[in-house]
Amino acid sequence: MKKIVLPKEEKAAAIARIRQYFSDELDQTIGALPAEFLLDFFARDIGAFFYNQGLRDAHAALTRQMEDFGEAIYLLERERIDQG
Repeated sequence: MKKIVLPKEEKAAAIARIRQYFSDELDQTIGALPAEFLLDFFARDIGAFFYNQGLRDAHAALTRQMEDFGEAIYLLERERIDQG
């Protein structure tokens, strides 16, 4: 799997969210570097679970759309009139 790389602004926002979570939920202060290491760990080792679920969700959505498309085409069919 390709490495997950976040744009600089998104990575900074994610690090800020991690730090805020530690502060709000765990009553602990975490520095920017440990928060970045934690983010890198999740992206590298845990991110595949979320990525794969996203792929399964996208596949299911596409399958539903293709079924709807097939039905729409079927509804456009016309009966053949035999002229004899």
